[in-house]
Amino acid sequence: MPKWPDDDVILFDGVCIFCSRWVRFVAARDTGKRFRFTPIQSDYGARLARTFGIDPADPDTNAVIHGGEVFMKSDAALTVLSQLPGWGWVRALFAVPKALRDPVYSLIARNRYRIFGKYDACFVPDADLRARVIE
Repeated sequence: MPKWPDDDVILFDGVCIFCSRWVRFVAARDTGKRFRFTPIQSDYGARLARTFGIDPADPDTNAVIHGGEVFMKSDAALTVLSQLPGWGWVRALFAVPKALRDPVYSLIARNRYRIFGKYDACFVPDADLRARVIE
């Protein structure tokens, strides 16, 4: 698996309302400001996506680079949540087989625009969050 030079970077779909809410959720709870964020629509995000086999034009997953490794789908969500203060209990969910977790993740990912909606352009974060976005 390829390596990525930056760590604790969350790749997300910047026009997806659900994905953008996920970023705000993480940022609000990440009191140590460990995680940084990159929309797949940015040059940096598209490069990261292509490196790990995600189609920037049709993303089917978010991803996180953590500890020098890439995590995708349900592993990405659980990895991020488990690093947030007070959310360590989420690690227990890794006991649920990936073969059960990922199909649920993929079902939501495939239908995210229809269920949650889509922005016309990449969402613009507030100034505090903006400092943590890599483009």
